Amino acid sequence: MDRYMARGIIFGLVCFLLWICSFSTVQASSVPAGVANSINTDALPDQQTGQSENQHRDSGRKNERRKTPKLERNRLGEGKKSAPVTKRKKRQKSKKAKTGETKAKGSLLSDDGTSHILNKAKKVKDIRLTAERVDDIPLLIKAMMKMGIQEAIDQYIPVYKNQRDLSWGWTAVIWLAYMLSEGDHRKVVVREYVSRMRHTLMELTGLPISENDFTDDRLANLARYLSDDGTWKDIEEKIGASTIEAYALPEETVRVDATTVSGYHQTVEGGIFQFGVSKDDPNRPQIKIMTGSLDPLGMPLATDVVPGQMADDKLYAPIISRIHSILKKKGVLYVGDCKLSSLENRLHIKGKAEGHYLCPLPNTGNTTKNMEKWIDEGNLKDKENMLIKYVVQDDKGQEELKAKGYEIERTQSGEIDGKVLEWKERVLIVKSPAYEKQKTLGLERRLKNAEEKLYALTPPRGPGKRQIKEEEQLKALAEGILKKHRVKDFLKYEYVREVESKTKYIGKGRGSKNREKKIEEKIRYQITEVTRNKEAIDAEKKKYGWKAYVTDVSMERLCFIDVVSSYRKQYRVERIFNRLKSRLNIAPFYVKREDQVKGITHLLMIGVKVITLIEFAVRRSLARNGEKLVGLHLGNPKKATSHPTCEKLLSAFSNITLTIIEEGGSVKKHLTSLSQLQREILKHLGFSASIYDNLEVMR
Repeated sequence: MDRYMARGIIFGLVCFLLWICSFSTVQASSVPAGVANSINTDALPDQQTGQSENQHRDSGRKNERRKTPKLERNRLGEGKKSAPVTKRKKRQKSKKAKTGETKAKGSLLSDDGTSHILNKAKKVKDIRLTAERVDDIPLLIKAMMKMGIQEAIDQYIPVYKNQRDLSWGWTAVIWLAYMLSEGDHRKVVVREYVSRMRHTLMELTGLPISENDFTDDRLANLARYLSDDGTWKDIEEKIGASTIEAYALPEETVRVDATTVSGYHQTVEGGIFQFGVSKDDPNRPQIKIMTGSLDPLGMPLATDVVPGQMADDKLYAPIISRIHSILKKKGVLYVGDCKLSSLENRLHIKGKAEGHYLCPLPNTGNTTKNMEKWIDEGNLKDKENMLIKYVVQDDKGQEELKAKGYEIERTQSGEIDGKVLEWKERVLIVKSPAYEKQKTLGLERRLKNAEEKLYALTPPRGPGKRQIKEEEQLKALAEGILKKHRVKDFLKYEYVREVESKTKYIGKGRGSKNREKKIEEKIRYQITEVTRNKEAIDAEKKKYGWKAYVTDVSMERLCFIDVVSSYRKQYRVERIFNRLKSRLNIAPFYVKREDQVKGITHLLMIGVKVITLIEFAVRRSLARNGEKLVGLHLGNPKKATSHPTCEKLLSAFSNITLTIIEEGGSVKKHLTSLSQLQREILKHLGFSASIYDNLEVMR
């Protein structure tokens, strides 16, 4: 401890000596000769008196600094006259002003978008630059104009006296163009978007466009009009008819299906948001969207938005009737899933829609009994190589068996509107090798999981290992596992009753020969073996891969292979739902009222029509001309494709900008030049490049 104190004292003394040395150095320092000559000796008497008084004060560092006279900067350098301080300040101000002018000349835009450029004559010119991201907007608006969307909406939505000049049709087209381009259906952002695209939109529509035409209230009114079922059916029928005529679309086959969309809404009695069977989120209420699409392009023709708890089989007849009113054609083939196969739906198609049907039969009712007989017959025919085979070639030219089977014919009848209908229908019993493999792997997985869980019911004794002491409890748990994994007929388990006996003395204290004893028994049940029923498993596997389809189409129109091939393309209708949920991001809805939800859903379905039609038109043109598009894939610019998606086609029109330069009274426009790929896409769509080039034309 004394050692540390000594070190501290020595350190303090050294610091003190250093301070004394620095202090003496300041006193000994003299003013340089040149500087001493420039000191003002004509100081005022008060200043001299102050200096003399300071000499009598106690010596200190601050007082010594005060004794050092301040040098007058104007007298430094003998023989030279220094400029007055005021003149130097003026020169500094003039320098700053010149610097400010230079910055102003170098700047191009001010905060309000106007730049002030000074020329040699000191004259000011106002230049206003406006840049608008055009991208795919002209293409989308042109496609919607060709489909007749604007005319259909204007025809069936009423116009009131005091409403704004922009019609509801053009409002819907511009709003929809924003949705398709940005993938955003919120109302709150449309007004700002239109304010940044006014020149482009006015050139494309030929109408005065104001951002006030796209306020939240006005878009809400448009959604409310579209939510009305009667108005929506008229608009959809008009758009469908004009689109089919404009693009010469095929009308032979229609695919129908339904999907659900969940939302963060409250359920009310009679509302469209209800809880039901859902693949999205069963914990949230949902709406159900039923649609019928035109094959092969997959364009939705008719759409119904219904409460989420409704069963699908009751929704087919209304949507088929609407499609029949749009097409106005007999003999249309309606393709759907097993819920379409109910007798009521088949009667409706035959009696009212005057069409045909193709759908799988559900494994219920009489079909379950007949299926066993049909499968046995099919296996016998397979052994004799008598099944019709559906073979396709892959990209490498190798043949692959997709399906095989046979068909039978039966008579079907029913009554509709007091009339009895009777017709012949074909039942196709088809086996798919891929479906068989999938089912087999699923069965093996279920058997393995069930075996593991059965053994886990009765673990060996040990800390934290709960034992089953009741036989009924063991049976209930085991049967629950077999039922959950659907392997009740394929697995058998055996168990034993284990008893562990232990003798104990009654009471406390040490034991003796004469003390009473008792025997405690610990009972537990142990699963000893789980075995598979091979006969039942083999019989089940023989059924795998088989499925029955029913249709009333004649053999002349669709043979066995054509029927199988037609149903295997049912995924096309699923692409509508995929685009609705991914490209257009229908969920969440960002609105609370159900009429807004319904109206926006209807508008988004029109958007799906536009996307699908653009894709189909380009693919059809490429196939007719035997051409391919190159440059759609950024990762592989040299890749050529004859089946581009609409998403890729629209992304090819990115970074196209319209620049408007307003200088004085003149206006100049400049548009980013279109690439060769963009011009080819427009050509295959049947559009001229002038829909972009005309944006530069002054009118």
